[in-house]
Amino acid sequence: MKKTDLIQNLTENSNLAKSDIKHMVDLIIDRVTQSIVSGEGVEIRGFGVFIKKHRKARQGVNPKTNERTKVEAKYVPFFKPGKSLKEMVNKA
Repeated sequence: MKKTDLIQNLTENSNLAKSDIKHMVDLIIDRVTQSIVSGEGVEIRGFGVFIKKHRKARQGVNPKTNERTKVEAKYVPFFKPGKSLKEMVNKA
């Protein structure tokens, strides 16, 4: 599902205007992004946790040339699904 699909689905299932729903979705995504960047993270019970994880520096290999390159340490966004979400996915 894309962001536009989400907005369309929410519009069809509510009495709110599409522009209002788009604004709310944008605000939610922006706040989640800010929380992850700040290191605070976001926990949605039954769905999962969004956090910022640290990756150590390492040696990488270019698959085309087999040339070794150094990959710097960095932070990456990470999602850990909640128990309820895992159970629902496994039932499907």
